[in-house]
Amino acid sequence: MENPYLPYPVKIDSVITETEDRNLKTFKLVFLNSADGERFVHRAGQFAELSIAGKGEIPIGIASSPTEKGHLLFTVNRVGVVTTALHQMAAGDVIGVRGPLGNWYPWEQMEGKNVIIIGGGFAFTTLRASIVYLLHPKNRSRFGDITVIYGARTPGMLLYKDELVRWDERDDIQMHITVDAADDPDWKYNVGFVPTVTQEKAPSAKDSYAIVCGPPIMIKFTLPILRELGFPDKRIIMSLEMRMKCGIGMCGRCNIGTEYVCKDGPVFSLAQLSNLPSEY
Repeated sequence: MENPYLPYPVKIDSVITETEDRNLKTFKLVFLNSADGERFVHRAGQFAELSIAGKGEIPIGIASSPTEKGHLLFTVNRVGVVTTALHQMAAGDVIGVRGPLGNWYPWEQMEGKNVIIIGGGFAFTTLRASIVYLLHPKNRSRFGDITVIYGARTPGMLLYKDELVRWDERDDIQMHITVDAADDPDWKYNVGFVPTVTQEKAPSAKDSYAIVCGPPIMIKFTLPILRELGFPDKRIIMSLEMRMKCGIGMCGRCNIGTEYVCKDGPVFSLAQLSNLPSEY
């Protein structure tokens, strides 16, 4: 049996600075051994552990879709020792990836249904993977209407700006991009908090699932609106990725009630979370 603590060696292929404060960077990683890449089979919604020798490891949502072959994408917020060290690295440097870990968004359940994706801030990583997965030519016909509501504090804090523009130009996905405050005179999208925009755009709850991932305050005020719109708790899908620690249920630091989030999640329906101690 393979050692679950042993990461795959990967090389940084490229680094993109995503936000104007330079605290969020997207790292494109390629496996040093092709056999490792073939073993790393993930689903949109899962996460992995990134490790740097002498610094430690961190759990990060996988931002690349399983339909994107040959590399992995991780968007990393600089907040601590490991993330700061990673931000100081460049193309050609080698780090470790352990995973994939956790469960994923329930794509089989959502087949034939409309999908509403609601995200805020840098929690848009696994949602980016989900959008790319949904829009892939082999998958698009499996789902109904796709609506995305995504917000950040300012235009300069949005992730994946070029992709947002390309998605907005498509006719098979509805994009509602918003910012809390528009400091750009050329800003042409929405201004307002994500819960407010969700209420204004009022996506239909009929035959629909809502995937919600963002800061706790955004989630707290978005959930009542989804319920008002008629979404049953079993069709509101959440991710508790922020609870991740070791990723394999050994350290016991991610538990909520009787659930180990890294093994039983991090993806749960709101109906499942309603039976656990409150998170939001």
